[in-house]
Amino acid sequence: MTSTHRCFQAVLLLALTMLLLAGILHMDVGLFIPLLRSQAEGPPIVNVMFLKTHKTASSTVLNILFRFAETHNLSVALPAGSSFHLGYPWLFLARYVEGSEPQGPQQRFNIMGNHLRFNLPEVQKVMPNDTFYFSIIRNPVFQLESAFTYYKDSVPAFRNAESLDAFLASPWTYYNQSVGLPNAFARNNMWFDLGFDNNARANDEGYVRARLADVERQFQLVLIAEHFDESMVLLRRALRWRLDDVVTFPLNSRSVRSVAPLTAVGRERAQRWCALDWQLYQHFNRSFWVRAHAELGPRLLRAEVARLRARRRELRERCLQDGTAKNQSQIADPQLRPFQSGQADILGYNLRQGLDEQTQRMCERMVTPELQYMARLYALQFPEKQPKRLAFLE
Repeated sequence: MTSTHRCFQAVLLLALTMLLLAGILHMDVGLFIPLLRSQAEGPPIVNVMFLKTHKTASSTVLNILFRFAETHNLSVALPAGSSFHLGYPWLFLARYVEGSEPQGPQQRFNIMGNHLRFNLPEVQKVMPNDTFYFSIIRNPVFQLESAFTYYKDSVPAFRNAESLDAFLASPWTYYNQSVGLPNAFARNNMWFDLGFDNNARANDEGYVRARLADVERQFQLVLIAEHFDESMVLLRRALRWRLDDVVTFPLNSRSVRSVAPLTAVGRERAQRWCALDWQLYQHFNRSFWVRAHAELGPRLLRAEVARLRARRRELRERCLQDGTAKNQSQIADPQLRPFQSGQADILGYNLRQGLDEQTQRMCERMVTPELQYMARLYALQFPEKQPKRLAFLE
């Protein structure tokens, strides 16, 4: 008997059992329809490419992929040499991956998720043909505010602006288009990460529609940062992973004191300034909810989100000292201190003391910052190579 037949029989038995229970308990059979519809068949997907956009909760998503790769002994397409990104902000080339061979058969990897500027033909050189592609986007008003705080000292367009509101009041005073790539974070950064021109005309409807169609064709799923838990439900369903595979603690997040919300006028200006990102966000926010309701329905979606949040609460109590995120000065283990950038106060975690070995390993993976986790995977995957140096920990 094939696995498909066994799976079909199991689903049929589940359906008959529910119908029987419904009759005995006088329950509405319709309550069970979404549950039956939610059953995903087949083995978990192990070939996954995640386009890690900037300041969109993407570090939290990358932690999911790193954990899955380490747990299942999968290969990861990691930045070559001492690099911490895959050639960003230049368009991705296969040679930016450690282990990529310019001559002869190209090595393929299971997981890819470090920062890169999307270039599908080159990505396909290092990822298998059956790879699942997904990304995440965020309301560009909040994405821009986070980028301004995080990259204040490194982006030319931001350096001389007293605040983001001041920048948006007169953006061309600060933003020099001829500077090129170094200013990518200052305008339509998600559009740029997708491989498109972030200075293109947003009122060119034909161009915008064509690029949105490109994203729909190239990515099987686009997550929404503002609806992170619902996104995790859809991602888990698409990948056929376990619940614990997608339970996370927020990583690379800022303290409240380093968040500077825009004024109402500033928010309107941000939408106009990042009009390409705004159209991207509106389009995929709509399609996200169409998909969620078509695949799960509102009732089951709420139930799955509740189950995810309950498991997160349980793991927070089990793993975290005080159950909360801490600023850098409060983190006891240097290896768990996140990289700090610009004016952002990036939070991290302390683990509870006295955890058993298995729980310690699970919890540590969930709270390990992105750069430390990448360096660890690099050392495991390429033990013959020089380890990646994390100067901020020295």
